Amino acid sequence: MNLKEINWNKKTYQEFINYLISIKNHKYQEFNTKIINTKYPMLGIKVPILKNIAKEISQGNYQAFLKNSSTNYYELVMLTGLVIGTIKDLNELNIYFLDYISLIDNWALCDTFCASLKIVNKHKEYFQKIINNLINTKQEYYVRVGLVLLLNYYVSEEYLSYIFNILDTINSDLYYINMAKAWLLCECFIKFESTTLVYLEHHNLNQFTINKSISKIKDSKRVSKEMKEYINKFKK
Repeated sequence: MNLKEINWNKKTYQEFINYLISIKNHKYQEFNTKIINTKYPMLGIKVPILKNIAKEISQGNYQAFLKNSSTNYYELVMLTGLVIGTIKDLNELNIYFLDYISLIDNWALCDTFCASLKIVNKHKEYFQKIINNLINTKQEYYVRVGLVLLLNYYVSEEYLSYIFNILDTINSDLYYINMAKAWLLCECFIKFESTTLVYLEHHNLNQFTINKSISKIKDSKRVSKEMKEYINKFKK
């Protein structure tokens, strides 16, 4: 299919779905269903393939694609997010942003969408406000989106205090929130070891999150053996 030139409507979108069905991978579908818990039926199409498809769609009439998009399959939901992620105009992005987040029900959709939002690099102050709003919702994947945006675009000396404050502020027992917190703290530690060590001396993290953070840090090849032994002192 020439995705750059499609006149998107109900008929062509259904033809597109049929095309996706024709390239599905049964083994990959079986693998994905084991690691991703989602309400959306899966076809089994690898992310690099979906990224290439989204890139082609974004070079054509992507607004019409988004208008006709559906949630019939997990891959369709991911493609919608990937196409939205290519939008370079902030006002246009806002049309789709929150509606798309409401569709997210698993870590893979969340993390892939966040990684595609390169626009954040040019509008960090603006997205800080969005991150604050997402985190205050207390909804698992809204909060995770906020945390993964921090992970992808804000792990720098300028934002460390802000990140540490958010890590301490979020009080949740939801697994995918705490895993994102651990992932974020690990990345802060790897890039800013001494500053993050100071934070660890007085953090407000729950037992699961601090222990998972330490585990992730110890798994990293970018942390010295001596430091991996030292941070065991922070285990709860």
